[in-house]
Amino acid sequence: MVIAIIFNANQQILIAQRQSHQEKGGAWEFPGGKVEVNESAFAALQRELREEIGIEVSKAEPWTQVEYHYPHKSVLLDTWLVKEFSGTPRGAEGQPIDWIAVADLTKREFPEGNKLVIEKLLAESKP
Repeated sequence: MVIAIIFNANQQILIAQRQSHQEKGGAWEFPGGKVEVNESAFAALQRELREEIGIEVSKAEPWTQVEYHYPHKSVLLDTWLVKEFSGTPRGAEGQPIDWIAVADLTKREFPEGNKLVIEKLLAESKP
């Protein structure tokens, strides 16, 4: 899985709400998705963000990888910092999106695997 950390000019981070029919429906997440066979992580990030939130990523860099083991599956969250993109983020698949302060991430419900990413964001955002 690739996920994107996208900041706006106010240092808020973009999150999206999972749709009710999805696993962990109603929880918030960082935009992203599955890497397809023979697809690079960066290409998957570009494709997923184009499909999910309607932006074109021109520059991103790897930030961290987090492995999490759910009872029924394990996931590797290959997390990227998006440095440059064009377009205005929107819920292209009908999902709500929101820009929030890093400190407010703990006030939203996220899938368990995302919590390690949030902890790292919180640690790095402290002065």
